[in-house]
Amino acid sequence: MKIVVKPLSELVTPEYNVRRHTDKQVKELVRSVEKYGQIRPIVIDEDGVILCGNGLKEALLSLGRETGECLIQSGLSDAEKKKLMLADNRIYDLGVNDIAAFDAIIAELDGDFDIPGYDDEFLESLIADAEETTAVLSEYGTLDEDEAEAIRTAENTPVRPVQSAQSEPSAESPVATREEAPESGETPGGRFVICPNCGERIWL
Repeated sequence: MKIVVKPLSELVTPEYNVRRHTDKQVKELVRSVEKYGQIRPIVIDEDGVILCGNGLKEALLSLGRETGECLIQSGLSDAEKKKLMLADNRIYDLGVNDIAAFDAIIAELDGDFDIPGYDDEFLESLIADAEETTAVLSEYGTLDEDEAEAIRTAENTPVRPVQSAQSEPSAESPVATREEAPESGETPGGRFVICPNCGERIWL
């Protein structure tokens, strides 16, 4: 692959440009070129028509550059040139970010967030959110002293079993069978439970 230096004034914007370049994007491209230089060529045909890199050309012009590094793709048909422009814009979109890897890299940068394409405050908020999430997860399932004491009290409170009005339940038959409804004024028969709050029998 041979890279040639061409005057930017000789590069021609194509009739149709699939990707629109916002002022924000051009500004971030400028930051990238200032920080790292021109790390990829502008792809052109033999007539100087830009196939890939229109935004990069705008960024270079914004920096006052007069030339740019270019890769010339010769011998393509008009259809192949159009397909190349479409493919260059689409293939990048098919990638998927690895969030875990992204978070790991951001954490390792230790607050040095001068990264073209990203806003410092946005990256700082990601770190803050991650730290807050870690703190919440570390406290998940823990109890304060009042909650712990309530559980200890409940564990030490004996549970009064279901009893029969006529006899204590045996191990083989822990629950008595309900008898016929009592006459008015008589002691009810059958099953009952003891209310844990007031101690009163509740007939079933």
